[in-house]
Amino acid sequence: MLGLKLKTDPRWVKNAVEQNIEEILTDHAYCEQKAASHAISLMVNFPEYPELVKTMVDLAREELAHFKMVHLLIEQRGFTLGRERKDPYVRDLMKFVRKGLGRETMMMDKLLFAAMIEARSCERFKVLHDHIEDRELAQFYYDLMASEARHYITFIKLAKQYLDPEAVDKRWEEWLEYEASIISNYGISETIHG
Repeated sequence: MLGLKLKTDPRWVKNAVEQNIEEILTDHAYCEQKAASHAISLMVNFPEYPELVKTMVDLAREELAHFKMVHLLIEQRGFTLGRERKDPYVRDLMKFVRKGLGRETMMMDKLLFAAMIEARSCERFKVLHDHIEDRELAQFYYDLMASEARHYITFIKLAKQYLDPEAVDKRWEEWLEYEASIISNYGISETIHG
């Protein structure tokens, strides 16, 4: 369903994630906060699309609810949220967003950028569910996996609703190829996308 070209090596869980649960949870919390911020940015930048605005309001609320859930888990485990971490994967994805080609092109790439992050997050949550020894975290990531898949579908659907569906499909294939070219650099650190 997700169409990702490269899968995450399950050894990422043993070699990175399980070595520093506090770090993965902190990174995850900030991923949720950034997803909420991106949804708000989309509705601010493209207010002329009413369905997009309504959908982004709901999505931002849901992402903040996820942030709250992760933050609660951090506190329950005696950890501290800590400062925001940079996300090199997201930075690399941003390089593929086209600039200077008009509002529709920008909107398409911003929606597909978000869809790509949701797709990879969904895939990573599945890997965590399937391979982490901590059963509470396994269930936690299983529960969030479905919402990431739903968000991925939402962003693709919005792009096709407002833009040429064939152009969206073509550009999505380009996004998948680009993501495959950068993801091999990741999967080695205790971060959701790293």
